[in-house]
Amino acid sequence: MRSIVVLTLLATALAIAVPMQTMTVLPDDGKVLPSSPQVGSGPSRQARFTIGTVDTVGGTTYDWGANGPALRMLTRTPGRGVHVLFMYSLETSNTAFPDRNMRYNFYDYGPRTWNWVDPDFMQSGVNTFSYRTGYGCMDVDTNGKAIISAHHSTGSGTADIAPVLARDADVGAGIFEYAPGESSAINNYEWPWVGVNMNGAYQLAMIDANNQNNLFWSRSTEWKTYDAAVSLPSPQPEPLFPDHNMTTSKVPGSNKLCVSWVGSAEAGYQQDPGFYRESPDGGGNWDPPVDIGFPPAFTPGSETLPSFHITSLFPMYDKNDNLHIVGNVGPYVRDTNWILPGQIWHWCAANPDTWSLIRIAAPESLNAAVGYNAMICDRPSLGEDEWGNLFVAWEEFDGVNVEPTTSRVRGDIWYTSSTDNGITWATETKITDGGEVSYRFPSILSPIGDTVMVAYLIDQIAGFFLYAEGPATSNPVVVQKWANMYAPGVEGPKSVPPGRMDIAVSPNPFGRSTRLSYAVPRRGNVSLTVFDAAGRTVRTLASGRSEPGRFSAVWDGRSQSGAMVPNGVYLYRFAFEDKRMTGKVTLTR
Repeated sequence: MRSIVVLTLLATALAIAVPMQTMTVLPDDGKVLPSSPQVGSGPSRQARFTIGTVDTVGGTTYDWGANGPALRMLTRTPGRGVHVLFMYSLETSNTAFPDRNMRYNFYDYGPRTWNWVDPDFMQSGVNTFSYRTGYGCMDVDTNGKAIISAHHSTGSGTADIAPVLARDADVGAGIFEYAPGESSAINNYEWPWVGVNMNGAYQLAMIDANNQNNLFWSRSTEWKTYDAAVSLPSPQPEPLFPDHNMTTSKVPGSNKLCVSWVGSAEAGYQQDPGFYRESPDGGGNWDPPVDIGFPPAFTPGSETLPSFHITSLFPMYDKNDNLHIVGNVGPYVRDTNWILPGQIWHWCAANPDTWSLIRIAAPESLNAAVGYNAMICDRPSLGEDEWGNLFVAWEEFDGVNVEPTTSRVRGDIWYTSSTDNGITWATETKITDGGEVSYRFPSILSPIGDTVMVAYLIDQIAGFFLYAEGPATSNPVVVQKWANMYAPGVEGPKSVPPGRMDIAVSPNPFGRSTRLSYAVPRRGNVSLTVFDAAGRTVRTLASGRSEPGRFSAVWDGRSQSGAMVPNGVYLYRFAFEDKRMTGKVTLTR
């Protein structure tokens, strides 16, 4: 079984790369983990948001979203409304979570409200299934009705698990009928991800429950009847972990289907590779597996190589029926995978030899662990609007925002967009702003209309109750939404000033240029200066009075006079009024 990743606490706060250690416990049926102290249902801890508005659509004590990559948990029926899904429990002491379920809510465009909202947000939404389930995702059928997958226990053994599908009676009704998978065709499979083809076939990609590896596919062309499970990756390496994902085309007349996964270095590879496999006819025939290759991350020709993380690879077909994949990579150095610095990249089948960079996350300090199954930036999800623009959201950890009760760094949610089919990407925007909570497991809306939406979990105490890292808390599930600036006649989102001054540098070290991104919490005097080791000013990047907001400056390794400076370690100082933040930046040509 593929290991879960856990980060060792750093001995120094200035380390820029952290190796991964292993843990061999998956949150799964039949496995009972130690309980944690109970926390009362008092007021939520402080949360901050930078753009748009936030709707609380539910809540859960099950503070875990996905073992591997981001899944489709937020989708839309054009003209009718928006569907959201999350894993639900009210349990506060038993980490077996006997009440676990996939919970559903729907935003109805008619009355402009969510259908199931309770004054106690933990009661909002409706359970999809009438018995204990978990680990599913969502799509809509050709009538716009929600189709939800999950797996559930069918016996007392650890492999007595089967997939199940739920289909809503109408768009947003919340009244479900089931297609259980206890038949011999798909019994003893788990982590079933669902997608619906334009011919109405319900597609499932799932993992063998007997050894929690081996990727399989099945489909239901008639409700409650499944095709026999077919092994997918051969002759490529198995995923050896539930790090698979899937998508179906929504282009009229197309029945394309894609399953993606991250292979294992344990199968003989140095780095963990990424693969996908397509069916042009909804599973009737399959093209050979494709090794997607690695993006040109880190320094080409150096001993640092890119390696896909188990939270990587999110596939999607666009309006022109082209396959897109976003994924996150970490550095592989001397037989060891590291969780930072991290990078997020985009790939498109229309131009398979070209990768485009979305994000570099390279914090100078990482003062605590990121936790299980995570790296510094991970779980990107991909969406497209009605005009063909692409959007990506992901979770990223703040290296200095530490939850003191669990010694875990807190996460934030970021997003960006592209207007040229992913060739270039807009400057990244952090849609949450730290605070006393951790924002995790985002899923961006697709298809997108005139409003961009991202669903995610607000973990009140960073560190999973599921793994006895901290206490059980009532965690809101929210949908953050803002105006789509690309929609005709729609103004872009208005930003909320940052809660505190901040600065980040990426890439670092750098060769050609590096970007220094800084936050100004209110109107005031700022300066951003680069010094050499002797304290002499090399370059002034910003100086003067500033409005509140987020800004950035690029340093190309030149002095104030325009001359190239020698390789080495330089200091930068960001000053806001009487406060200062300093750090190191390394130039290596």
